[in-house]
Amino acid sequence: MSVEKINTLVVGAGQAGVAMSEHLSLMGVPHVVLERNRIAERWRSERWDSLVANGPAWHDRFPSLKFNGISPDAFAPKERMADYFEEYAAMLKAPVRTGVEVLKVERHVGRPGFKVTTSQGVIEASNVVAATGPFQRPAVPNIVSEQVKVQQLHSSAYKNPGQLAEGAVLVVGAGASGSQIAEELQKAGKTVYLSVGEHYRPPRAYRGRDYCWWLGALGLWDEVRITPKKKHVAFAVSGYDGGKTVDFRRLAHQGITLVGLTKACHNGVMEFEPGLAANVAEGDRAYFDVLRDADAYIEQNGLPFPPEPEAWELLPDPDCLTHPLLSLDLAQAGITTILWATGFKFDFSWLQVNAFDEKGEPFHKRGICAEGGIYFLGLPNLVNRASSFIYGVWHDAKYIADHIVLQNEYMAYEKS
Repeated sequence: MSVEKINTLVVGAGQAGVAMSEHLSLMGVPHVVLERNRIAERWRSERWDSLVANGPAWHDRFPSLKFNGISPDAFAPKERMADYFEEYAAMLKAPVRTGVEVLKVERHVGRPGFKVTTSQGVIEASNVVAATGPFQRPAVPNIVSEQVKVQQLHSSAYKNPGQLAEGAVLVVGAGASGSQIAEELQKAGKTVYLSVGEHYRPPRAYRGRDYCWWLGALGLWDEVRITPKKKHVAFAVSGYDGGKTVDFRRLAHQGITLVGLTKACHNGVMEFEPGLAANVAEGDRAYFDVLRDADAYIEQNGLPFPPEPEAWELLPDPDCLTHPLLSLDLAQAGITTILWATGFKFDFSWLQVNAFDEKGEPFHKRGICAEGGIYFLGLPNLVNRASSFIYGVWHDAKYIADHIVLQNEYMAYEKS
C-alpha cells in the first residue's frame, strides 16, 4: 500500500494554517493543510453567540483580502470571521483537507522527515507546522469540588445567557472574554460577580484612532520599547457593543460586583485574594501610559487629532472596589453558575518529537524548533505580542516559510 508523501504538512486550518498555506504556495512549496473539523472551526462552535473580533475590520484581516459588507471600523461577528477565513482559503485554492485529524507525528529513524498518522491514513512529510493556535485545551482551575452544587462552565462552552441555570453567576477571569460575558449576563438580568486579577487594560480607542492603530504607531505590536512585563496577563480590550474600553468601574456602577483573584473554595465558600484595588490601579496605569504616549506621538508628529479630555476621567470608585469581598458563600449569594474565563493550555500530545522544554512548553526561536523540520505558528509571543493575532500570524508565517525553503535547498544540494 502506497504512502502519501508531501514536503510540508500543516496541522490546523485556522488563521495560522491558512496564513501558512498562502506563503508556502507563493514560494512553491508542496504542502497540505489538515483540519479535524471545518476551516476556522473555533470561531464557529467554541465561542459564544455574540462574540465579535477584538480588532476592527480594517486591521483584523490578511493583506490580500478586505471584508465585504462590513464597515472598516466595525468589529466582525464570529461567523463572519469564520466565513472570511473560508473565503481566503478558497481564494488561495489552499490544499486544505477538512475532517482529518492528526493523531501522531513521529520522526523517521535513519532517514529524514516524519511519519504523520491521521484518521485517514499515514502521510510522510519532510516538515510539520503545528498551526493549532493558542486555544487548545480549556484551563479550568481545580478549585471547586464536585460536591458543591453549582454549574461550572468554561468560556469556550458558553453560548448565551439562556444556557445558564436560574440564579446568580460568578465569572472568573476579567480579560477580553470574561469582561464581555459578564456584561452580557448582567444586561440579560443576571446578578453577576466578576473575579478580577492582574490584567493589561488599554483604551479601545483614543483621539480618533483605534488601539490597534496605536499599537502600530507606538511600536507596541513589535515591542520595540523593551520594558519589563509579566507573562500571561489578561488582555482587557474587546470589540463588544461596537467597541469600547473595558472599564471595571463602569461595570461595577452598572451592577456587577467586582471581587479579587479567585483563590480557593472551602465548603461552598469562595475565597478571593485581597489585591483587587491594586490590580485595577495597575490596569489604570497601563491605560494612562497609552494615553500619554499617544499624546506625545501626536505632538511630535504634528498630527491634527482632536483632543479627548474625557478619556482621562475615571468614574468614582464603587463600594465593591473600596470594600472588596474576600469571601463569598455561593449558596447564600444565590450563585448557581461559575463561568471560568481562565484561558487555555497547550495540547501537543500528538506531536511526539523532541520539540519541548522541561516544562512541556514548545521550545523554539521564532517558531523554528531545534528538532529540525518542526515548526510552531500562532502561539502567544512566538515573535512578539502580535503573534497570536490575525495581523501578526500572517507575518510570522512568512518567516517560517522562508526558513522551510532554505532548509529544502540544503537538503536538495548535491556537490558537483
